[in-house]
Amino acid sequence: MSGYRRLESMLRRFGRLAVLLALAGVQVPAVALAAVMLLLSFALGMVFLFPPQVRMVRRVAQLHRRLVARWTGLAIEPPYLPAPPPPVPQADGMYRSDRTLYKTPRVPAWNDRFKWLLTDPATWRDEVWLLFDPLVKVALVPLFLVMPGRGMRVYALWADLLLGATAASRLAGQVSHLRRTRNLAADSQAAEMRRIERDLHDGTQARLVAIGMTLGAVEQLVDTDPDAAKALLAKARDASSETLTELRRVIRGIHPPVLAERGLPDAVRALAIDSPLQVTVNVDLPHRPDAPVEAAVYFAVSELLSNAARHGDARTATVDISAHGGALRVTVTDDGMGGADPSKGSGLAGIERRLAAFDGVLALHSPPGGPTTVTMELPRVLPEYWFGELPEMPRWKSALVIGLWATAWCPTFPQGLVAGGHKLLGYDGDNPSWFLALHLPEPLQWPAILGMTAVGVIMHAMAVRIPARHNRDPWLGQLLPRPIC
Repeated sequence: MSGYRRLESMLRRFGRLAVLLALAGVQVPAVALAAVMLLLSFALGMVFLFPPQVRMVRRVAQLHRRLVARWTGLAIEPPYLPAPPPPVPQADGMYRSDRTLYKTPRVPAWNDRFKWLLTDPATWRDEVWLLFDPLVKVALVPLFLVMPGRGMRVYALWADLLLGATAASRLAGQVSHLRRTRNLAADSQAAEMRRIERDLHDGTQARLVAIGMTLGAVEQLVDTDPDAAKALLAKARDASSETLTELRRVIRGIHPPVLAERGLPDAVRALAIDSPLQVTVNVDLPHRPDAPVEAAVYFAVSELLSNAARHGDARTATVDISAHGGALRVTVTDDGMGGADPSKGSGLAGIERRLAAFDGVLALHSPPGGPTTVTMELPRVLPEYWFGELPEMPRWKSALVIGLWATAWCPTFPQGLVAGGHKLLGYDGDNPSWFLALHLPEPLQWPAILGMTAVGVIMHAMAVRIPARHNRDPWLGQLLPRPIC
């Protein structure tokens, strides 16, 4: 059996080599075609050929990224800059591209896309990779034959060198993501303000107007018909009570007092009590999250329970809120009829917009017939001290830190800063003193004082950095991306 496995492994490795060589055979005519398209694009002005040429090269590069990730476990992140957003019309309905106005967005969109492809450094890295990759594959054939695994690793490093993401592309992607998140948050806030305005206009404002009209009628009847005036006053009193209830409901829609005063667990339990469903709430949070995080989770859970009651015909629901490392995970399950779809206006799109402000994601499982399970995860929103017990430092590190704290004060202050102060005040050095630098020859005193101060500062910095670095490493292991296995 072991011999069979070795044979199977060897055949798999040689099969990968055959695939790479076959791709090299395809790349050779692709190089020629890409060169002709580039020549026609920029030498003869046929610029419409440039975007399809770039797309062709990127597809070949992406195929190799997938193969390398599958065969070696090295995930090569695409390095391309984010695509430009669609053109936005001006106030007059026209679309601007540089200094030219257009009636439709077709030409501005094409121009933006052309500039994006032309100015992206990854475009030209892909071109260089396509030119040299067949030669690299052929050059690595002896290594593939002798040590297939090592050869594949070397090829993966070559592919990652030209096809992998750079710091600039990652930063550009993060900026684009932050811009989209900011726009989503602004849209959500605007929609929330419109809802509050609508509630106040259609509810509270109308009731206040009615109370004012009733009080005006009371003024006219108080002398001529006191009984009718009393009846209208009672009616105004009831209307004021209803208005107060309406205002409290609006306030709860803005930021519930129970959420601000007692935190997320009790606020969700209050939702469960007010819900027509039989709701079970499980919360495992050692401490309170930040107020914006609590608000996002609270309103998301409120919307999900409301959907389950109104649209899902559910009777029971379960809400589970827990911490997973630095992430906050919320799972809402109901026994409704299922079939939930974000595209049908069930409020899930609004929840996704709320979560996007925190890089949160929403996963929905709602088969026809139910049950419906919605899982929301907000990464890195909890304080780092929630990640669990910090690993203990080795004894030698602990002893080193203690020794640094115990001795760093001496070169920093008495032998450094204090000695420098005495020097500036004109200390002549004739009297006995334990300031070592002042007993040295005059030309060496200031260098010694500055050296002592620098040594003390370095010792203090090491005493702080060693435990901080020790505690940070496990968290970095959780936060940094891991290769695909």
